[in-house]
Amino acid sequence: MFDAPRELVWKAWTDPKLVAKWWDPRGVTNPTCEWDARPGGEIYIVMLAGKELGPAEGMKWPMKGTFKEVVPQSRLVYTSGALDDVDRGSDTLIEQTVTIEFEDLGEKTRMNLHLVVTKVEGPKVSDAMQGMTMGWNQQVDKLAEELRRMQTVNDQED
Repeated sequence: MFDAPRELVWKAWTDPKLVAKWWDPRGVTNPTCEWDARPGGEIYIVMLAGKELGPAEGMKWPMKGTFKEVVPQSRLVYTSGALDDVDRGSDTLIEQTVTIEFEDLGEKTRMNLHLVVTKVEGPKVSDAMQGMTMGWNQQVDKLAEELRRMQTVNDQED
C-alpha cells in the first residue's frame, strides 16, 4: 500500500528515469536503465554494487526482459532474466514473469506484485535466488521513498 495516487505510482513504474532511482536493493545503483514500458518493449538494467556492499563493491548484475502486457495505470506484465555477463546475449541464469496490478484507492494505491520464477540454471544461481526476496523488499521500500519524494516535489510546485 502506498500513500500516493495511482497515477504517481504508475509514473514511477513506467518512466525509466524514475525506475533508475528505485530499481535495486540498497547500496546498488543503475548506471544503465533502459525501460520501454509498452507491449514488446525491452528492459535492460545493469545494477552496480556500491561501497556499502563491501567485498561486492563494483560487481555488476545485469538483467534483460520484455513487456508482455501494459494496461495504463492498471497492470504491467513482463519477463526478465538475470544475466551472467553484461553482454546482452549472455546466458540467462534466472528467468521470471512479473505481474504488477495497481488498485486505485483515492489518494492511496494498492500494488499487488506476483512473481513466478520460470528458469533457474547455472553455478551462480544459488546466491541470486537467496537474495531475491530481500532485493524485492528493499526495492519496494525504495519505491515508497521515491513516491514520497515525488509528492513533496509536486506539493512544492503547486
